[in-house]
Amino acid sequence: MPRLLVVHHSPTRSLQALTEAVVAGASDDEIEGVEVVVRPALEATADDVLAADGYLLGTSANFGYMSGALKHFFDSTFLQVGGALDPSGGAGPGDDASPTAKRPYGLYVHGRYDTTGAVRSVQSIIGALGWRQGYDVLEVLGDVGEAETEAAYELGGTIAALLTT
Repeated sequence: MPRLLVVHHSPTRSLQALTEAVVAGASDDEIEGVEVVVRPALEATADDVLAADGYLLGTSANFGYMSGALKHFFDSTFLQVGGALDPSGGAGPGDDASPTAKRPYGLYVHGRYDTTGAVRSVQSIIGALGWRQGYDVLEVLGDVGEAETEAAYELGGTIAALLTT
């Protein structure tokens, strides 16, 4: 059975609402045969990543960057799950031979004023993992309302559905 790993840092009500909607969408009754595994970013491991067939990542935008918790997740799993480094030690282009290459991912980011830097920082690491974007990034500024939770539900459902094909 395909496994979808949701890795999130949800310290606020806004991010909790988005995470709940993403998980609900991924677990929709219309999507059969996908196991949804939810891990806080500080608890997710390389084994979780290697055992998954797709990923949903959630973070706050903090000072123009992803949350420290999501950064810790990447720092502690990157090389073990097939991340590529260039000769200078920076993130290199993803290696198609990596065990997690070409797996689909989705990303949702919440911020008060700007999400650009957080999105860019996550996508640069994901590029070095060789994952493929399965749906548009959900960027939410300010309060989370019905439209935002519906978009999060759709994001979760879309990534889960990709694993059934």
